[in-house]
Amino acid sequence: MLNLDWNPPLNPAYADKWKEVDLLDERGLRDAVAAFAPTHVVHLGARTDTEDIELDAYRQNHEGTRNLLRCIANCPSVERLIVTSTQFVCEAGYQPKHDQDYKPFTVYGESKRLTELATREADPNCIWTIIRPTTIWGPWSLRYRDVMFKVMRKGLYFHPGRSRVIRSYGYVGNVAWQIMRMLELPKEQVHGKVLYVGDQPFDLKVWVEEVSMQLTGKRVRYIPNGLVRTLALIGDALKAIKLPFPITSGRYRSMTSDYITPMDRTIETVGEAPFSLVDGVRATVAWYDDASERWTAGPLKDPRMAPNRQHA
Repeated sequence: MLNLDWNPPLNPAYADKWKEVDLLDERGLRDAVAAFAPTHVVHLGARTDTEDIELDAYRQNHEGTRNLLRCIANCPSVERLIVTSTQFVCEAGYQPKHDQDYKPFTVYGESKRLTELATREADPNCIWTIIRPTTIWGPWSLRYRDVMFKVMRKGLYFHPGRSRVIRSYGYVGNVAWQIMRMLELPKEQVHGKVLYVGDQPFDLKVWVEEVSMQLTGKRVRYIPNGLVRTLALIGDALKAIKLPFPITSGRYRSMTSDYITPMDRTIETVGEAPFSLVDGVRATVAWYDDASERWTAGPLKDPRMAPNRQHA
């Protein structure tokens, strides 16, 4: 196994399986792929935030994928390929009628639409599948560690209202299991398919309550939506002057809007994933309490600031 990334793994125990490679450096990428001669490739590399408004800021997603696809075309050892897209190729509330029915609502989502198109245009000479992750959570998620878990452990977490909000989340253990299954299944079940990865949609309060009980031993506190909306506006103002605040309008919308992705086809294809919500929360809290503070993410690198790279 070899991990190609421009940041080292969070866990240094895997440093011997890592090689520093930039997806936008096609020559370096080609040399690394050719030297390792993989049989199975899982392409997870991407910029995944939604903060920027310029498509060029996300070009490692679509241009990087094109580079990788060209490298794979010249690497006859590759038998299987999984390319990672996102559920955000369609906005919340929009149910796609077919695999190429897109409606992205962020620049990040648009970059992943281009990623999917690049994959179809290349039509790799191997068994290939496009996956669309839901919101992924679990151990090693620094986003939940640094935002939700810290606030909740300090007793400062409040959930907006008690309305039923249905969300599509995915415990990382189940997503890894689904990907492994796709790498093993017969060609006719996965080749050229688009499959969402994650768990069946659920009421967000159920997940939040389980996290709160395992993390603090207490139930979640709820406050009226109107008050949370006001706090989110304050958060927007503080964010504009570079001051941190636990909630912004974007976070508020995320907590109060349904986002349902079609998981039935994935479950029919790969089967039911092995871990329950309770299992996932238990593993995540255990990781959080096991000195997770010592892990730090690499810097967010902006491809707009990089020097011109050499291409094949």
